[in-house]
Amino acid sequence: MAMQLDQVVPFGRSLDEYQAMFSLSPDDLGKKIIGVADGPASFNAEMYAQGRHVVSADPLYAFRAAEIEQRFYTVVDGIMRQINETPDDWVWTFHHSPEQLRGRRVQALTHFLEDYEGGKTGGRYVIGELPRLNFPDERFQLALCSHFLFLYSDHFSYEFHRAALREMLRIAREVRVFPLLTLALKPSPYLMPLLEDLACDGYHHEIRTVPYELQRGGNQMLCIKRVGPPVAAGYRPSEQCSREPCRQSRLV
Repeated sequence: MAMQLDQVVPFGRSLDEYQAMFSLSPDDLGKKIIGVADGPASFNAEMYAQGRHVVSADPLYAFRAAEIEQRFYTVVDGIMRQINETPDDWVWTFHHSPEQLRGRRVQALTHFLEDYEGGKTGGRYVIGELPRLNFPDERFQLALCSHFLFLYSDHFSYEFHRAALREMLRIAREVRVFPLLTLALKPSPYLMPLLEDLACDGYHHEIRTVPYELQRGGNQMLCIKRVGPPVAAGYRPSEQCSREPCRQSRLV
């Protein structure tokens, strides 16, 4: 049974989850990082407490802390109910039980809320929404996107995913995306066509198995790097290199 969500939910993950999901090394943690669609994650707050500066971009940051907290508590019980009703869909190794998962989501939210107002003032929480982000080319070394692209393939089109990845590759030298499954626990139908498009544009990709799995089978992370100059917003590949998988991958 697939997880049923009408919209992107305001769930956030912790630093240890980011390290596992994105296979972040100590060297990676020292890079200029942007978290795209971070939501109420405590990753930024925990990194800041260690003396590191991370930028998080999300349209959620247009709201006040109390509004974000209310949005979380509006959806959390319904999501946990669906998880409890589908025990075979989940792997309880990183999180040992649904109760612990809920507790960690609340803990991440609490840490985020404590940091949020100061972080907004300091420029660490920025209102931003894919597929356009208001940052200059190559502003970051590493862009991370957790539980948004691919996961919500039924909500966003192939064209949206393509534009979003290109935008992240414009502002960062490397992009990592996790997970690669949809909410229905199936590989996103957009993944392989997108990799063909990006390879055509000169990007290199690697799919890595990582030490984090909550959705059953959801333990792979996509890493994309560019070797040439950044791709300008609005760029379209040449005719010789064009792909048209979007005609086969549109939502029905």
